[in-house]
Amino acid sequence: MLKTFIVGENQRGLLIQDGRLITIFQPGRHRVWSWGNRKRVELHTARGLFTSDWAEIIEKRHPALAAANFETVRTGEGEIAVIRVDGRAAWLVRPGQVAHVWKLFEDVAVERFDTEARPRLDKRELVAFERATVIGPSVPSPIATVAVSEAEAGLVFFDGELVETLGPGRYGYWQVGRKVTAKTLDTRPVPLEVTAQEILTRDRVSVRITLTSFVQVTDVRTAALATPDYQAHVYKLVQFAVREAVGGRTLDELLNDRVSVDTQIVEHVRRELGDIGVRVTELGVKDVILPGEMRELINKVVEAEKVAQANLIRRREETAATRSLLNTAKLMEDNPTLLRLKELEAIERVTEKIGRVDVHTGQQGLGAVLDQLVSLKPRD
Repeated sequence: MLKTFIVGENQRGLLIQDGRLITIFQPGRHRVWSWGNRKRVELHTARGLFTSDWAEIIEKRHPALAAANFETVRTGEGEIAVIRVDGRAAWLVRPGQVAHVWKLFEDVAVERFDTEARPRLDKRELVAFERATVIGPSVPSPIATVAVSEAEAGLVFFDGELVETLGPGRYGYWQVGRKVTAKTLDTRPVPLEVTAQEILTRDRVSVRITLTSFVQVTDVRTAALATPDYQAHVYKLVQFAVREAVGGRTLDELLNDRVSVDTQIVEHVRRELGDIGVRVTELGVKDVILPGEMRELINKVVEAEKVAQANLIRRREETAATRSLLNTAKLMEDNPTLLRLKELEAIERVTEKIGRVDVHTGQQGLGAVLDQLVSLKPRD
């Protein structure tokens, strides 16, 4: 029986007889004798990946047909293959995987990477490869990206081992046969608020202290390895330093000498901090919170002190005013003209408060009025 098969321009036809590949048909019309309907043609789109089970058979049993139609990519352990189509990174082949790519209509090139010898990608490769499709298990991703912001430092770990310290930027690593993790640390002074804690002073008064400090990383590698969390470490040291500084002082000493308290806390923290790649730039007591009844007592004491100060100032002012009046009286006693001016001022003030003043001329006119306002004792 004569059978006719048509293969499209973008296709290839696999001629199969009794379950065995005979040849690969090119585009066009093909007429085949098939006795007992033993032959058939299987059509495949000849672009992209050749995912049929026949691809493996053709590669091994018909190497000439395979070489003429598609590219076979095999990767070993610790190796990643990048398949480029017309210069574009299209697929990433994981270790131990196989990919067959048609190369009839597109330029196919393969680039291989030894992930042990070269674990880091440059920026151009990272941008190109992270958009490619992964052949093989896609979780976890074969590429781990690390982003470090401005004023930060990054640390890269392979299976928990620190391998590199990074500056600001974006980086990529092959995550094949290893787990890639990253940690970033801010190298600027970072505020660390120590929340209120209750402490007994030396005179058994319970107070709550709140502090503010600024912590800065000076050595990124040391800070990452010396302690699990450098901020928590500094926080605990500050708490111990506050208890030591406050517990050795009375309430009055604490309230009246905050500078020495801050100095003692800073010295204690810096001494105990040691070399962990971190320094405390500033540290000080922000608030001292007293119990309600203690605040009332202190407010009463302060109020009494202010009242006493006000009374003292008032008495001083009264004494000064009396002394000034006495000096003025002595001047007027020795100077009749000045006395007469003062009398006129007194009349002016009186007339401001009354509606009308009648003064009669004559021997006992204005002079009599003035003489009655002020009377001076005769001189000796």
